[in-house]
Amino acid sequence: MVIDDEPLAIKVLEKHINKVPELELISSFDNPIHAGNFLQNTNVDLLFLDIQMPVVTGIEFIKNTNIQPKVILTTAYREYALEGYELDIIDYLLKPISFIRFYKSINKYKALNTTTQSTSKESSETNKTLDHIFVNSNKRMIRIEFNDILFIDSIKDYVRIHTANDTIITKDKISSFVQKLPSYFLRVHRSYIINTGKIASLTAKDVVLLDDIEIPIGASYKEIIKLLKN
Repeated sequence: MVIDDEPLAIKVLEKHINKVPELELISSFDNPIHAGNFLQNTNVDLLFLDIQMPVVTGIEFIKNTNIQPKVILTTAYREYALEGYELDIIDYLLKPISFIRFYKSINKYKALNTTTQSTSKESSETNKTLDHIFVNSNKRMIRIEFNDILFIDSIKDYVRIHTANDTIITKDKISSFVQKLPSYFLRVHRSYIINTGKIASLTAKDVVLLDDIEIPIGASYKEIIKLLKN
């Protein structure tokens, strides 16, 4: 969800959000009072919140509203950064917000969300380092090291996890499976997720090569792929 009193700023964030398939924009508001009422009855995971707004500032909104989402602050004023971090926000985006800087914030959110989910579901012993995942395949829970994964692709309601030596199939949606992975995994197509640490090269046709395996890049993901070239 986006809260900002500037229509142009809202449009920029909406454009960035729409480029990331894992994100779904629920609503945008230019009035924080209306937004606060909306949040009382709607489940929102992540909030992009402007600081300098009339009537109620973003800082005041956080302090005085019982909100559940994680917050990424947006502002044209750098001097508000320290106070924002004291409120346990995820990140602080300085306007004008580039897509690359925006996407780095999303990766911070994904990393935090993955760690939080792991903490709640796994014992303290298995949660010391986030280096693997368990998947249900053929009625067995199989442990897969993240570093062993080359890429993941999807077939209807199943995903296939490809390592150098094996392919494991588990029932899951690729959109939800990507949320269980560390931030160095990147969705580059509606049907493919890659381990960016396994990239051998990027061709002029924007095809990712992983150990001589060519992975297509979806048209809506090309902006994200530009991050890998920087």
